[in-house]
Amino acid sequence: MQIQQIRNATLVVNYAGKKFLVDPFLADKGTYPPLPDSARQDQKNPLVDLPTSVDHIIEDIDAVIVTHLHLDHWDDTAKEVLPKDIKLFAQNEEDATDIRSTGFTNVEVLQADTVFEDIQLVKTKGEHGRGEILKFAGLVCGVIFKHVHEKTLYIAGDTVWYDGVQQEIKTHQPEIIVVNAGDNQFLEGGSLVMGKEDVYQVNQAAPNAKIIASHMEAVNHWTLSREELRNFVDEKGISSNVLVPEDGESYSF
Repeated sequence: MQIQQIRNATLVVNYAGKKFLVDPFLADKGTYPPLPDSARQDQKNPLVDLPTSVDHIIEDIDAVIVTHLHLDHWDDTAKEVLPKDIKLFAQNEEDATDIRSTGFTNVEVLQADTVFEDIQLVKTKGEHGRGEILKFAGLVCGVIFKHVHEKTLYIAGDTVWYDGVQQEIKTHQPEIIVVNAGDNQFLEGGSLVMGKEDVYQVNQAAPNAKIIASHMEAVNHWTLSREELRNFVDEKGISSNVLVPEDGESYSF
């Protein structure tokens, strides 16, 4: 497989001969206003440019996975540029209905046993924060990829570390794990996605897995930088297992 970090949580995943686009956030830098009640109110989103052209990103995509409908995972530009008949997976029927309302005609709800072109896609649990903020953050999911000729890949999505993530790791034993690790927060309510201690917990639960840190430095409410995370994993002695890519960087496994 090959995994390319595009920007924020947007990934291009080549897996078992198929090309997946995950959580497309494709607008030009500065298109959207800053998220309110959070840092960097003087900066518009996305904070950074795409590392390559939109046309190149969406070229030859076989399927799109949208883990939830927040703007930084499924934006207006993605809705405009993606072919309306492309295969698209959503986390639940509510999201699927919303996506269909924008003209997409080939939308399927992820299940525990979804199969696409002999690739097994497993919908996984996630919690987009802790405590009261969950009421506002909404439902999210992750997805596990399995194929007889590939390593098992777990894209955790917008979740913090909690027992549900631990259970997914225990059940599926993924060899590659992508975590959203920008420790994004509003002024109140705490972490919405993983911070550095969460990443450490993922490593402890899956010490032999390669962990890729995504969802960093692209939306105004991030609080954990790539540099800080790299320094942290160096201090913990796990830098060989925790990869912190720049936008555009890719890995093959």
